[in-house]
Parts: sequence; C-alpha cells; structure tokens
Amino acid sequence: MPETIFKHALKTAVTMLAFAFVGTLLLAYVFEITRAPIEASEKEARLALFKQILPENAYDNELLKETVEIPPNEQLGNRQASIANIAKFDNKTVGVILEAVAHDGYSGDIKLLIAIRADGSISGVRVLAHKETPGLGDYIDIAHGNWIKLFNDESVHKTPAEKWQVLKDGGKFDYMVGATITPRAVVKAVLKALQYFEMNKQTVFAVANEAV
Repeated sequence: MPETIFKHALKTAVTMLAFAFVGTLLLAYVFEITRAPIEASEKEARLALFKQILPENAYDNELLKETVEIPPNEQLGNRQASIANIAKFDNKTVGVILEAVAHDGYSGDIKLLIAIRADGSISGVRVLAHKETPGLGDYIDIAHGNWIKLFNDESVHKTPAEKWQVLKDGGKFDYMVGATITPRAVVKAVLKALQYFEMNKQTVFAVANEAV
C-alpha cells in the first residue's frame, strides 16, 4: 500500500513538473514573438509624443538613437536613471528632451516629457503618466485641454523663478479653480527641469557629442 501511494505521488509530481516546463517554454515563446512588435509600438508612441513637443523641421537626426543616460537626479525627480534624447541639426546639438517626475501631485507622481532648446527655452511639455482626478486635475493632459501649452517658449531667462507659480500663489501660470495642487506640482517640476538644464547643459551636450 505505501509503495502504491509513493508511485502515485511520484507520477503526480512528474506530471506537474512536465506541465510547468511546457508552460514556461510557451511563455518564453510568446514573449519572444511579441517583444519586437511591442517595442516597435512603444517607439512609435514615443516618437508621436516627440513630434508634439519638438517640430520635425527643428532636427535632422534620429532622436531615439541619440541618447544620454541621466543618473538619478533630485531636480528632475528621477529616482532611477533616465534617458535624455538629443536633437541635432547639421550635427549641431539644438535641444534635448528630458524626463521629469513631480512627486507632489494630488494623486501621486506626474511623469513629464520636456523638450528644451539649446537657448534654454521650452519647445513643449507633455504628461507621460498621471493619476490625477478625472474631470478635475487631469486638465494637465493634452487630451483634456491646452493648459500644458502654457509652458511653450518659457524659460528661466524670460520668467524669474519667483513667478514660476500658479496665479493664486502670485505666479503667472493659470489654473482651474478647485484643482490647484496638480498645476502647482507640474509648474514646480518644469522649473526644476529648466534649472537642471541650465546647470548641466554643457555636460549633457558634451556627452552627446562624444557618443557620436
């Protein structure tokens, strides 16, 4: 009797291991055949965002290929290394697209994509991800309004740091009544990104040129 139970248990264990092995192989196969299409889709989506914040006639290089790794940085709010995409025209660096994170949004982190020209002015800003309240704080998303375009052509030279606040706080940036925490966080994050650029422009551009 004990021998029969042992054989049954062994058979069951072998069967389960076989299913697990086959399942793992299938998952690996599915991952491999879907990885390329997923990566291509992600690249297309990223390029579509780039086109919104940086005119195609402003650069002639492949933005996805010319990148610089940015270490975790408090000014950008990135707790992990991020990628900066470098824009060039006739082999001259004309701008950079930075990733930044506002950690003080109403409902959590707000991830931003910020295109900055070589002269320090903003070409465009877009929200990559957020969890702000639908119908209230989500107006920062271009899909729900044009508020984010207020940053177009702004710079620390054009607008002093003390004015980088919403109107309610004495700044120059408009906001929706009842939803001030969200725009405050975004304005602050964009300013910090501009300040980071001013402090690190030469280094970032130098690294980009060395990579080429």
